[in-house]
Amino acid sequence: MAKEYLMDARDMEPPEPLIHTLEILDDLKEGDYLRFLHRREPLPLYDNLNQAGFSYITCADSDVAYEVFIWNKDDIEAQSTIQSQIQSVNLKVHFSSISNLDS
Repeated sequence: MAKEYLMDARDMEPPEPLIHTLEILDDLKEGDYLRFLHRREPLPLYDNLNQAGFSYITCADSDVAYEVFIWNKDDIEAQSTIQSQIQSVNLKVHFSSISNLDS
């Protein structure tokens, strides 16, 4: 069964969020994903994710600021779960590493 890992980095100072994120991503299994909350857009994280083979969708939300969903690039189960979750709560996609959000 897929598992959501949640990391709330809104009160963390750099480089803590990046370090903790990369540690959690090492443990992701098929279907698993990380939901990462931050008060600012985590721009340095994107290059690390691309290089390490992860996909991500960043949503902008007034309550959280930025919510980033991260999963293994070829994990269709995780991607589908994330897309359903984003649609069900009507989050606004701010940025994505995938080109087709309808698949």
